Amino acid sequence: MADVTLVAEIGRKTGSGESRRLRHAGRIPAVVYGHGMEPLVVSIEAREFRHAMSGHGLNQVLSLEVEGTKHIVLARQLQRHPVRRTVSHVDFQVVRRDEVVQVNVPLVLDGDASKVTRAGGVIEHVLTSLSVHTQLGSIPEEIAVDVSGLSIGDVVRVRDLKLPAGVSADVDADEAVVIAAGSTVAADVAEDEAAAEGAGTEVEATTEGASGEAE
Repeated sequence: MADVTLVAEIGRKTGSGESRRLRHAGRIPAVVYGHGMEPLVVSIEAREFRHAMSGHGLNQVLSLEVEGTKHIVLARQLQRHPVRRTVSHVDFQVVRRDEVVQVNVPLVLDGDASKVTRAGGVIEHVLTSLSVHTQLGSIPEEIAVDVSGLSIGDVVRVRDLKLPAGVSADVDADEAVVIAAGSTVAADVAEDEAAAEGAGTEVEATTEGASGEAE
């Protein structure tokens, strides 16, 4: 993915009052850190940040310009307003193009699980993103999970995923990604029917017992 340039202003004051003033003016307080540099206290334009992150989220590689110096960064942590969910603070980590970084990549279902559907089953998407290690230039936008050949009872695990070259998973290889399960509705109906049959047997036994006493 291509870098997106973002301009940051340095020299903002710290404190909750100053942060509120910045946000009211359409800016977001931020910190830039990494590779032994002294953390920089900056602010960025909120609209530009939303536009920069709209395509690839936290995996977007940014060229952050601070007083004429450009830093290659990833937005590592976002703080959001508890109600409006707008971004209220950003932590930017400086990275190098040749270093291996850890990122979370979306897992997207691919194909039609027709066997599962015809059998009345459901596809349970257990793991929706995957933590991976890779270099900046190799960060995938998404990783496809093929469900087309699944039957009820099948499980797709992390080890079954086809990862791009230079990308390695950072989680247990046996962790489930997708489970082809039987329909929970069908299971509930079967359970209800079994319970009804059991209740019917109990009633008949009671009736027989009552008849015997009458005789």
